[in-house]
Amino acid sequence: MDRAAHASTVKMHADQLTVRPETVRTLVDQQFPEWRSLPVRSIRAQGTANAIFRVGDRFAARFPLESADVESTRRGLEAEAEAARELAGRIRFPSPEPVALGEPGAGYPLPWSVQTWLPGDVAADEDPGGSVGFARDLADLIGDLRAIDTRGRTFAGTGRGGDLRSHDAWMETCFRHSEQLLDVRRLRRLWTTLRALPRDAAEDVMTHGDLIPGNVLLSAGRLAGVLDVGGVGPADPSLDLVCAWHVLEAGPRQVLRDRLGCGDLEWERGRAWAFAQAMGLVWYYVESNPPMSRMGRRSLERILDDRPVT
Repeated sequence: MDRAAHASTVKMHADQLTVRPETVRTLVDQQFPEWRSLPVRSIRAQGTANAIFRVGDRFAARFPLESADVESTRRGLEAEAEAARELAGRIRFPSPEPVALGEPGAGYPLPWSVQTWLPGDVAADEDPGGSVGFARDLADLIGDLRAIDTRGRTFAGTGRGGDLRSHDAWMETCFRHSEQLLDVRRLRRLWTTLRALPRDAAEDVMTHGDLIPGNVLLSAGRLAGVLDVGGVGPADPSLDLVCAWHVLEAGPRQVLRDRLGCGDLEWERGRAWAFAQAMGLVWYYVESNPPMSRMGRRSLERILDDRPVT
């Protein structure tokens, strides 16, 4: 099953840009004339950062959706391309490779990127949550990522992957917006426990940073590739464990834990990062991206159903 064309009618962000197929066609023809004969079509995706268009059979063009400064966007795309190049061939599963960087034009105000296209079905469409084999594949992916040399780098961002307590202000925003959607009193109590989990002595390792269902590809029920690799970099070793709650049911989740040999503290911190991410998804995308909001709800249900480590 191909990732079919889709056009959302509700904007996900207040400053969201509109990217139309005819705009993409013009940009491709003007900036990459060698691709003029290749068809261009939009791709249905649950992603929130880019509009994605397939160019022929080999390429995917990605257009940032949120309005931003041109130069900062270009630097971000260049950093994403560098991360993708660093990852290519270092894990046992396919990942997109950078092809080109496009410039603003035809009414689209920002730089944009072209990557190789990977075949497969995203896990958001083909739910592999009950698959032990898929859980083993995810463990192997995380193991491969952790084996990449950080070259002395450590987490330097402000998002997930550093200090859990630095997310208190964002979590308060999420709780406030979720009063009519979730059992916020219970969720606040859980965050009070999770945010206090200490970081163990483990050094930062290379992580994907966003192992949600929309970023992993399946073929015949097994992991066939990983998408959105521009955030690959050093972070808390527990960060990529978010996939245990975002993707897997209880049995396969335990398989992933056993295969990675996760201790109690590492596992609970992974649960904390999954919680922080899921809380933001439910309310923010409840109208503009219902599948993403539902994913957040399901992750929270799994997190609440898990017995906490005592």
